[in-house]
Amino acid sequence: MSAPVVILGSGLAGITVARELRKLDAAVPITIVTADDGAFYSKPMLSNALAAGKTPAQLAMTPVAALAAQLKADIRPHTRVTAISTSAHVLETDAGAIAYGKLVIALGAEPFRLPLEGSGAAEVLSVNSLADYTAFRERLEGRRSVAILGAGLIGCEFANDLVAAGIAADVFDIAPQPLGRLLPAQTADYFRRKLEQAGVRFHFGSSIVRVERQGESYALWEARGERYDADLVLSAIGLKPRIALAQAAELTVNRGIVVDHRLMTSVADIHAVGDCAEVAGLNLPFVLPIMQQARALAKTLAGTPTDVAYPAMPVVVKTPACPTVVCPAPAGAQGQWREVADSEGSRALFEDVTGVPIGFALVGAASAEKQVLATVMPSWL
Repeated sequence: MSAPVVILGSGLAGITVARELRKLDAAVPITIVTADDGAFYSKPMLSNALAAGKTPAQLAMTPVAALAAQLKADIRPHTRVTAISTSAHVLETDAGAIAYGKLVIALGAEPFRLPLEGSGAAEVLSVNSLADYTAFRERLEGRRSVAILGAGLIGCEFANDLVAAGIAADVFDIAPQPLGRLLPAQTADYFRRKLEQAGVRFHFGSSIVRVERQGESYALWEARGERYDADLVLSAIGLKPRIALAQAAELTVNRGIVVDHRLMTSVADIHAVGDCAEVAGLNLPFVLPIMQQARALAKTLAGTPTDVAYPAMPVVVKTPACPTVVCPAPAGAQGQWREVADSEGSRALFEDVTGVPIGFALVGAASAEKQVLATVMPSWL
């Protein structure tokens, strides 16, 4: 038997590559290596599961045995890779060596950690996996308030989910507005007001520097000396691609693992996909780019070399208090925002230097325009 296609990681990127490859090739051996338990779940659902009444167990949509049967794959759960031997085509793991013919690195990203001081700093939670979410829900039992560090997409989604479930949420960010990388100022203000009406408390221009344990709760200290109290502290300041393993194997890395349009790294027979990959200078940690990458890579692995293409890819922000859709302009594009807001919502178009819309941000009732606008947006790649 030929050496298998080995997929390192069992998140959306890795499993989608396996699904798409199996559709194209019923015989190719596939091995999936993961440090997790191997069950498949939707990571984007973690930030809105509480108000929906979903337990962590209910989020695991496909147990590992069923997933292995579906994919006709050898899944190695709870297996940590310690090194990649590129010359020997072997993964070194804590459960022994695994040979590969083609290797797909789909390790995703890991949370940034703030350099916090204080006796409670090590107890600040992050949610980046189902195991993390399970721990968060266990700690949340009986609690009435959560401090969230970061007013980006994940921080706002968790804040909305918490207040909808009757738990107070205070959100701290050094930026002057929520969703600072996605929304222009007027549209962000509308979004902020809607979430505040739902119960979220925002603290902008605020940098938490110290977290102290206070019995069963926490005291948070802001850089200017102000104190805030919360039963739990959740960090949501962003993610960074997991590149350490690739770097140690001497693959080219930048922000992510550098790949070409066919998701090939700088080393033969090794590809990277998903949040850990940097495609043509772009690292896009959203669902639609991941799906585009996985489908293209599966075709390449099945024998039809295929470049990944990025059409316009709207991002849906899961904040029911204020429906929001953002379609970023292509990276590096020059232009300016044109915003129109009323009591029902805000519609913002990012126009290039000739006045042609190349991106948009829609909040409130304006989010209904998503499909129409997406059809006229330019491709990213």
